[in-house]
Amino acid sequence: MTEKIALNGFTYEELEQYVLEMGESKFRAKQIFQWIAKGASIGEMTNLSAALRARLEAVSTANPVAIQGVYSSQIDDTEKFLYALEDDNLIEGVVMRYHHGDTLCVSTQVGCRMGCSFCASTLEGRVRNLTPGEMLGQVLCANRHIQQSDKERRIHNIVLMGSGEPLDNYENVMKFLRLVNDERGLNISLRNVSLSTCGLIPQMYALADEGVPVTLSVSLHASNDRIRRELMPVANANPMEKLLAACRNYLEKTGRRVIFEYALIRGVNDSFACADELAKKLRGMQCHVNLIPLNEVKERNLAGVSRKEAEAFMTRLIQRGTSATIRREMGADIDGACGQLRRHVIQGKNSR
Repeated sequence: MTEKIALNGFTYEELEQYVLEMGESKFRAKQIFQWIAKGASIGEMTNLSAALRARLEAVSTANPVAIQGVYSSQIDDTEKFLYALEDDNLIEGVVMRYHHGDTLCVSTQVGCRMGCSFCASTLEGRVRNLTPGEMLGQVLCANRHIQQSDKERRIHNIVLMGSGEPLDNYENVMKFLRLVNDERGLNISLRNVSLSTCGLIPQMYALADEGVPVTLSVSLHASNDRIRRELMPVANANPMEKLLAACRNYLEKTGRRVIFEYALIRGVNDSFACADELAKKLRGMQCHVNLIPLNEVKERNLAGVSRKEAEAFMTRLIQRGTSATIRREMGADIDGACGQLRRHVIQGKNSR
């Protein structure tokens, strides 16, 4: 079976060229682009002729992503999606409701090859990169789902913190950012986008030069190289001194403060000595530390800390001049951490 072309992976200009090559007028691209932004299928594009819709459906798809399952938290308003791709791979996404609007956690790869010791996404390695259309498709599906119950709701904020390392799929992620930002489509401000990386230093420098005002969120999780190498294999090639220099460069080039993600792991990185060391390394940098209650993965022998212990660590950082908060835990009852749901579904299929 020939793989169909994902229309939502085209930029506006590429879509214009595509319809011209089909022998259609250029204005058709505007119609299709607007329908795509609404999450419509080709069959729902009613201002296109039936003949054109049939021609498009024969060779293309509006969105190569479909929601296979929705899991709603009984604790908060978080919803987790299990998405199916056209090659039968599965990925995940999470919608979190905040007072400032809905935030969607987007995956950038099927699996991950970074090997972080506290993460479920990396347990089977990276299967493949996601295309720009597959990343955008997650947003389109989420919008369509939440608007079934409330027409006024839509995704306002995006965090590239789902399965995968965004900077390991650099070109496709950059195109996704252009697509999601296009004012003729979803028109989501890039200032409302956070990109998480475990610290791929060359790509961090490249990102700083792109002129895209996304928030850089760096998975640090340690106060020194020894601890970081125990938790994150990427640290072997990317020492903290060079990583923090790349962060300072990003701040200088973009004017955007850097967020450091720090999962508190009992007996590993949770001591006051670690807090003091971290504060010293970050002194003078416009940044914020986001402390994360560890989502325990049963395949990993790591334990999180209590809320009281997390608050004590946070207070220690603040006393030493480092901005810090504890991330609100959401979706804990629906395999909220990235990679958990997909892994459980795959394991269930394999055990049948």
